Amino acid sequence: MGEYIIHKDEKGILHFIINRPEKRNAINYEIMDGLDKALKECHVNSSVKAFVITGSGEEAFCSGGDLSEFHRLKTEEESYEMLRHMGDILTRIAFLPKPTFAFINGTAIGGGCEIAASCDIRVARKGIKMGFVQGNLAITTGWGGGTLLHKRINSSRAISLLMEASLNEAEFLYEIGFINELVGEKGDMRDLPLLKAVSTKTAGVLKAYKKQQLNDWDRTVMEKNIESEIRECSRLWALEEHHKAVDRFLAR
Repeated sequence: MGEYIIHKDEKGILHFIINRPEKRNAINYEIMDGLDKALKECHVNSSVKAFVITGSGEEAFCSGGDLSEFHRLKTEEESYEMLRHMGDILTRIAFLPKPTFAFINGTAIGGGCEIAASCDIRVARKGIKMGFVQGNLAITTGWGGGTLLHKRINSSRAISLLMEASLNEAEFLYEIGFINELVGEKGDMRDLPLLKAVSTKTAGVLKAYKKQQLNDWDRTVMEKNIESEIRECSRLWALEEHHKAVDRFLAR
């Protein structure tokens, strides 16, 4: 079995599973390629009603970028190429003309929270922890997740989460509106009432409702803001403060 799984169920839901539990489902270039493939399938396959992203195993949804792989990127130019690629993917998820779900089955850290922010609906298991912790590594969000977070919740709440760079329990994130649904600690996708309801609707109905949401977003402005976010992160990435922070993290 590879590092990701793409599966369309009998109800027309396309599932993307990050299958790197030994790496806490960290993102590498192979996962990026898999997300590219899944998004293309969503676009070309009219039988796909909705798109779900989750992680393999019980421990982690996604721990962000794989530091053991991406720490080799030292310059602004090198980091920009990776950040831009993943930023394009998250932008495509956000603007996919079909509903998107993040099933947060375990801890979500850094870029894992950015992926969640790109989805329309976020469902989490009770007790799991999530955090936009990038600031602790002397960088910002860099895949567009900060920009998207400001669209998902109150802007004051968003900037607080980003600047604090701490882990929060799913219950708190549910209270402030970032998490839309909570399920039990052992819950899985089959336990989600909303997804069950969505799967009974026609693709045309779901696409029309997604269009209503996207009509409220100015894509040109959003893409400009995401590009600015990526540029700022790549600038900070190249600084000594970031490389030292990652060295300390990897040495723990």
